[in-house]
Amino acid sequence: MTLLLGTVEPIARPGTDLRWSRFLAATTAEGPGLRSALWVQGCSVHCPGCFNPQLWAEIGGTVENTAQLAERFAADAVSAGVEGITLLGGEPFDQAAALASIAEAFRTAGLTVMTFSGYPLDLLTGWSATRPDIARLLDATDLLIDGPYLRDRPDAGRPWLGSTNQGIRALTPAYAAEVARIELEGGLDRLEIRIHPDGRIDVNGWADDAALEELLHDLGPRQDRPATKARLA
Repeated sequence: MTLLLGTVEPIARPGTDLRWSRFLAATTAEGPGLRSALWVQGCSVHCPGCFNPQLWAEIGGTVENTAQLAERFAADAVSAGVEGITLLGGEPFDQAAALASIAEAFRTAGLTVMTFSGYPLDLLTGWSATRPDIARLLDATDLLIDGPYLRDRPDAGRPWLGSTNQGIRALTPAYAAEVARIELEGGLDRLEIRIHPDGRIDVNGWADDAALEELLHDLGPRQDRPATKARLA
């Protein structure tokens, strides 16, 4: 079953609207430097032990016009002084046309794009020959994290990845030096906690389960995950 994860070509969807779950104008936990982060709603890969199973469903989240979102998110990002956006999920390539428009808007604003995907790069590249939506999103991505999450192969040596089978790919020169450095030296993950005035707590980034338990033990119950490395969104 594991061998089949991320091997089925995603359905082509219109890019007029985007179903999304969360947007942060600025974070240091979702890729290199200070970045915006956008979590989309919906994923057909369904990795066991997924970090964000609540984002699998193709219902929920918010559905809005892609062009309006792209303009708003890019403006917020520029105002926040970030260097780019990270696209997460959910599965960005399940909404490739819409996410391509978001990514292109950020590129037009002079910002970089990092994309997470449960689909391996070789399959995405093959599909892109007949799928303009996938080709556009690949073309607008500077840094790609690719491949399904495998909970029995945790990766503690590289930042942002969940398991050792996943790749960190510099698709443009923008982060080529950073990727080379990570492959040579490794890197550390980051975790961010935001406490809102109403008492709501948002957590995003990466940490192992032991660190999360120590950090969050007095903040109430949380949903335990079977992985030794958990990603919060």
